[in-house]
Amino acid sequence: MKSPASFHSFGGSSSKLSNYSHSFELPEDFDDLAGDEYGVGGAMLPIFLSGLQRNNQQDLVEVTLELENDSIVFCSLTPSTTPQQVGAEEKEGGSVNGSSGILARSLSATSRIRRKFAWLKSGSSSRASSSAAEVDQIQDRRITARDERRIKAKLQRTKSSAERALKGLRFISKNTGENDAVEMWKRVESRFESLAKDGLLAREDFGECIGMVDSKEFAVGIFDALARRRRQRIEKITKEELHDFWSQISDQSFDARLQIFFDMADSNEDGRVTREEVQELIMLSASANKLSKLKEQAEEYASLIMEELDPENFGYIELWQLETLLLQRDTYMNYSRPLSTASVGWSQNLSSVRPKSMFRRMCFKLRCLLLENWRRGWILLLWIMAMATLFVWKFMQYKNRAAFQVMGYCLCTAKGSAETLKLNMALILLPVCRNTLTWLRSTKARSFVPFDDSINFHKTIACAIAIGVLVHGGSHLACDFIRLTNAPSEKFALIASDFSHGKRPTYLELLIGILGITGIAMVIFMAIAFILATSHFRRNILRFPAPFNRLTGFNAFWYSHHLLGLVYILLVIHGTFLYLSHQWYQRSTWMYIAVPLLLYMGERTVRACRAEHYSVKIFKVSVLPGDVFSMVMSKPQGFKYKSGQYIFLQCPSISPFEWHPFSITSAPGDEYLSVHIRTVGDWTKELKRVFTEVNDSPFVIGRARFGGPGYIDNNCQPKLLVDGPYGAPAQDYRNYDVLLLVGLGIGATPFISILRDLLNNSRPEDQMDLATEMSRSDDSWNSLASSNYTANSSLTIGGKKKSPPRTRNAYFYWVTRESGSFEWFKGVMDEVAEMDHKGQIELHNYLTSVYEEGDARSTLITMVQALNHAKHGVDILSGTRVRTHFARPNWKEVFRKIASKHPHATVGVFYCGMPVLAKELKKLSVELSHLTSTRFEFHKEYF
Repeated sequence: MKSPASFHSFGGSSSKLSNYSHSFELPEDFDDLAGDEYGVGGAMLPIFLSGLQRNNQQDLVEVTLELENDSIVFCSLTPSTTPQQVGAEEKEGGSVNGSSGILARSLSATSRIRRKFAWLKSGSSSRASSSAAEVDQIQDRRITARDERRIKAKLQRTKSSAERALKGLRFISKNTGENDAVEMWKRVESRFESLAKDGLLAREDFGECIGMVDSKEFAVGIFDALARRRRQRIEKITKEELHDFWSQISDQSFDARLQIFFDMADSNEDGRVTREEVQELIMLSASANKLSKLKEQAEEYASLIMEELDPENFGYIELWQLETLLLQRDTYMNYSRPLSTASVGWSQNLSSVRPKSMFRRMCFKLRCLLLENWRRGWILLLWIMAMATLFVWKFMQYKNRAAFQVMGYCLCTAKGSAETLKLNMALILLPVCRNTLTWLRSTKARSFVPFDDSINFHKTIACAIAIGVLVHGGSHLACDFIRLTNAPSEKFALIASDFSHGKRPTYLELLIGILGITGIAMVIFMAIAFILATSHFRRNILRFPAPFNRLTGFNAFWYSHHLLGLVYILLVIHGTFLYLSHQWYQRSTWMYIAVPLLLYMGERTVRACRAEHYSVKIFKVSVLPGDVFSMVMSKPQGFKYKSGQYIFLQCPSISPFEWHPFSITSAPGDEYLSVHIRTVGDWTKELKRVFTEVNDSPFVIGRARFGGPGYIDNNCQPKLLVDGPYGAPAQDYRNYDVLLLVGLGIGATPFISILRDLLNNSRPEDQMDLATEMSRSDDSWNSLASSNYTANSSLTIGGKKKSPPRTRNAYFYWVTRESGSFEWFKGVMDEVAEMDHKGQIELHNYLTSVYEEGDARSTLITMVQALNHAKHGVDILSGTRVRTHFARPNWKEVFRKIASKHPHATVGVFYCGMPVLAKELKKLSVELSHLTSTRFEFHKEYF
């Protein structure tokens, strides 16, 4: 039996004419040849038309197509009846019914043709023969539009795009080559042996077995998807089945990984993913990444994906649509990151130029070491030389005295170490004279004195004191005291006049004398202060049961350090009642410590008086996510500071003695002070409690109690004192052409003030008089974040114009573990995004709790994030216009891009956070400074 079909074509007046008529008689075997691989039509159109027969009936149709240059317009499809059909239909009930049947079948054929050949253009609606045909055409257009997108997606898929998408969909690790896969399977096999019971691995242990310890719920989703492929609903698998599962998820094929990901969402195995199934997968991904906020908004983001991938509103998406989204991932991300990534032309040769020979490599390392540490080096060298000179001088002095005949080199060693102790007990006070150091930072001394290392120098001197005490005390107790008490009478007679009544003292009399008691007391007090100042005690690393737990923590460190005040008193007494020195100028202890001690006492007095004068009013206290709260307070009259500096706070109702440092987060041009405080200790927790637990108040924002808008009832608030400002490394940011600011967690606080100051200085004049409306803000201190920076801010207090800022660009990298942290400075991020018209500031947020971009557990989150940012301009995690990156930055790449974009510039690298990252940033700063024309200068501060 054969199925004929007629095919006609004619040209319109504006087209190249092409009249063609032909009939095809094709065997029935060709009915199924019009598969998906021939979906674009062409020569296979007659083959498809031959498949229009139904139930062994010969349906004759006439298809009218219009050729217009390179396109084909589908004009009409009409039934073409034969005499045999007419006669048969008349017998069955008349020509009208027969015509209706043919028309119905023709309409069905129309739908099938349009559904199959997506590239055919539909004719105008005026050519429709009935309202039923119009409805059918609308449905056909929807199908045609989806088919057009599918064909376009297949044509646009390239090998390079598939390789990029492959990197964005990993179930295991970055590299799973042949050797890696074998090694990883051995580890999986080992875990199977420890987790399996009776040779079977439970479904809930699958995640731990394959290495997804923190994402067991997501791993269960993979398990179920792979089990459905085997048409199984199982709770346990054997080792062989585990190996099969492992082979599939470690497959290097993009299509294989994509299919697994699709199957995870396609829970009912119908080859289609609905909005509800997308929502479930988003919730699964959010749970794996501990993003509770994203989990709550899963329905909204599922709708966003469906809106993007299913514009025809069929209510489902297919595998190819998910593939399209992955293939276009980079397009969406590049569109959504104007504030996150700079496209730079690499103008410098950044290839490694390390010398090949051993000698040259050693010279290169030595040069790097000298250039990096020359400021520290000359200070340490000068200090060591001073100690050595004093030691030798005093050593030789006593070697030439009569006492040497009695006590020998023990006495010389003890006296030499005593002289270094006098020097160090004087120098150790200088690094803690904060006001003096803050003033020196603003002078040219900062170019050759490493003020950033003041605390490290303080600790180094403390270690030298500890060594000096051991040498001095040990020489006395274990050597010269023994030799003195056991010396022959004729030798003792040489120094008998130096002792009371010329009598030789006993060992016990030497210990219980003034020198012995003061010396032992100083050793005890210094030992207590030194031990409690170590990091294990100061940071509560060591835990003791009550009541000994009070021996650890900042309070123990703070109060024990005040014992050193007694040490200085004892030191003066100890240096006054010497046995072998009788002239006042020979008793030189007071000469060493007089000036530093007076300077330090003067600073403490100034701080106490200034603190009383700098009592502040609290405008607002806001409790923020991540155990952080912010305080916005009045700026004391005459209080001047620079961005990057810090202040000390004291709350007498908590403790009248404790002062705690906090970085200033407001800009110098603001009319208020603000700090962000993390509750990590007893004092900060108590401060939060005191200022936020206010009862029976109609106006409570955080903990501040307002009697009315803009008025603070200070009777309801405890007193808060401010001391400062004090210098910090970040305050020197104006000395650099480019800034690289890196903050870990709460370590971002000193850089927020810098960003606001840069923004204030770069604003157009018509925007410099914006005022703040405190009552309109809901998030943190953002109500006060609108600038109070007026045109007068371009003038200094003395009326002189400020010199134009040297800094041209700033790159801010904020790395945090908690997504809620982005709420802390949301207002600043939005303000930079809105007001930085010059593109001076680049903001980069990194969330380390989310699996890195490319991991299957974060793939869907990355898609949602890019789609939402491209459509609404808002990041789903931070709620700002700054897109959040996942995992940690590639710091080497960051430095390289900055060096490429800013050749011959001086880049100030400022870091605030835990010490773990400082070493890497410092190393990169030195390395890139030598490999490029860009100079990186590294500064750090720890919290």
